Amino acid sequence: MRIKTPVALFSCLVLSASLVFADEPKKQEISAEEKAAWEAMEKAASPGDAHKKLNAMVGDFDTKVTSWMAPGAPPSTSTGKSHNTWALDGRWVEQRFTGSFMGKPFHGIGFTGYDNMKKKYVGMWMDTFTTSVMTSTGDIGADGKYTFESSMDDPVSGKTLPVKEVVTVMDNDHHMMEMWTPDPSGSMFKMMEISYTRAKK
Repeated sequence: MRIKTPVALFSCLVLSASLVFADEPKKQEISAEEKAAWEAMEKAASPGDAHKKLNAMVGDFDTKVTSWMAPGAPPSTSTGKSHNTWALDGRWVEQRFTGSFMGKPFHGIGFTGYDNMKKKYVGMWMDTFTTSVMTSTGDIGADGKYTFESSMDDPVSGKTLPVKEVVTVMDNDHHMMEMWTPDPSGSMFKMMEISYTRAKK
């Protein structure tokens, strides 16, 4: 018994261990192609330096809106507030705007981000004056200005119009958005300017 007992115990331990390891799920082996595909997806999904450049636009801002209905027309002005936050873990700047336009309450929601695959800044805008979505694609220049080529549906003509937007970041507390659209002759004119000043706490 002195000899058989240790041997029996050892046999039981080996058997128990084999049963435990048998219950563990086997690690799934992936091919080189699958690994490369996963790494490509991870790279495309990860926010980087291009996204961080948008950080100056994050926060609460007081706004002054100046708009022109036609070339040479007198401008109209209004004020508003913009609440801008990072969304989806630093991938998009979400803007929630509250103000007035043409004497009526105005609310808008926009998203601005950077598309790692297109190597472009991209954006979309929705507001209470339309049920359409304005989409934008742009770049940042050496001067630090963002220039977007956009398109929006015009309810008057029933057509999709080209829009040019330029966003200038003066410093961490001030930035400006300017917008140009076609006049009746097709020439682009400046129809809106929004100045953003970081709200004081």
